[in-house]
Amino acid sequence: MRPGIGHLVVAALAMLVLWVVSLQAFSQVPASAGAQQYSAAQLDQLLAPIALYPDGLLGQILMASTYPLEVAEAARWIQDPANAALRDNALASALAPLDWDPSVKALVPFPSVLLMMSSQLGWMQTLGDAFLWQQSDVMDAVQRLRRQAVNAGTLVSTPQQTVTIVDGWIYIEPASPDVLYVPAYDPGIVYGQWPYPEYPPYFFLPPPGYDYGPLSVGIVFGVGFYIVHVFWGWDHFDWLHHRVDIDAPRVNVINRYYIERFHRPEFEGREWRHNLRHRVGVPYRTPQVRERFERKQPGIPQGRYEYRGYQQMPPASRPQPALALPGRVLPGRVERSAPPVMERPAAPIYQRSRSGAEAREFSNRGRQSRQSMPRQTEPQGRGSQREGRSRGDESPRH
Repeated sequence: MRPGIGHLVVAALAMLVLWVVSLQAFSQVPASAGAQQYSAAQLDQLLAPIALYPDGLLGQILMASTYPLEVAEAARWIQDPANAALRDNALASALAPLDWDPSVKALVPFPSVLLMMSSQLGWMQTLGDAFLWQQSDVMDAVQRLRRQAVNAGTLVSTPQQTVTIVDGWIYIEPASPDVLYVPAYDPGIVYGQWPYPEYPPYFFLPPPGYDYGPLSVGIVFGVGFYIVHVFWGWDHFDWLHHRVDIDAPRVNVINRYYIERFHRPEFEGREWRHNLRHRVGVPYRTPQVRERFERKQPGIPQGRYEYRGYQQMPPASRPQPALALPGRVLPGRVERSAPPVMERPAAPIYQRSRSGAEAREFSNRGRQSRQSMPRQTEPQGRGSQREGRSRGDESPRH
């Protein structure tokens, strides 16, 4: 039985509470005049946990990190056993009506990545803002970290992935066209001597249920995940020009549901562009990114409080968040700012901004779902859906 509207509201509120707690776990410094820039040390610290991921997966992570609420939604969605059991075309069909960016949908076949990102919300939002404002510097940091790992002898080709160097650029690709292995490693080991003692690299343990063995030996791999080809291979790094190139026809296939039903525009062009619609009202953390993207656009809520149905405060009285810089936070040293005072109207707490056609479509689907729900029946077991998914199973996961 699918959860009702009340469950979704409770889940959304719980997600937002976890969001606030995670964001407070990051240290902050006062924002000074002028544009704020992350230093090379800060970017290396931020990217250390993912810089050695395969290029296609890394690109999807960087793009999806700019849509943090949708990543959190997808992580909750994939934890439903019925959703986790979906494969290939069935998974693509189930994801089609979900209003998520293609980069977020592309991560669903790799649940360990989604769970890692959603459990580190503050890190993910900082990563997304850094990618939006300093894309060239972020890509340079990835190559810089990869060179460190190559020089340390830890980044090499294996049966799971292929490492190649072309014109000085380091590429990492899955060794198989059908299976991807997500690497696990301790950044304090694989990069050799860390050059920034004041900015030690972030290190995230694998999510529960995903065993990789001892990380002290370097880069290790657990089970593989079967690649769902409709979601894979549509993004490519242009390291020389600091771009993420997009295969527009492939992206439009992923977006076909909303293009055909609700007449949303097709993706055009070659280079990735941030889509404000999929930000879903999550505020940008740095002043320069806010100035660039948080401008009033018809039909798109512009801030977390407006998105949730609050009335906006006058601009002069709204508190301005400080620039969040990645760093280790000592216990008891987290500074908490007073929350802004808002008046909540009698409006839904959690809903997306939709066109009239979209709203009617989703209302009809909800009504049909409620009418089709069986009453007073015992939940059916899903033992068969969990076959082959035990912790010790080394066969690839779908």
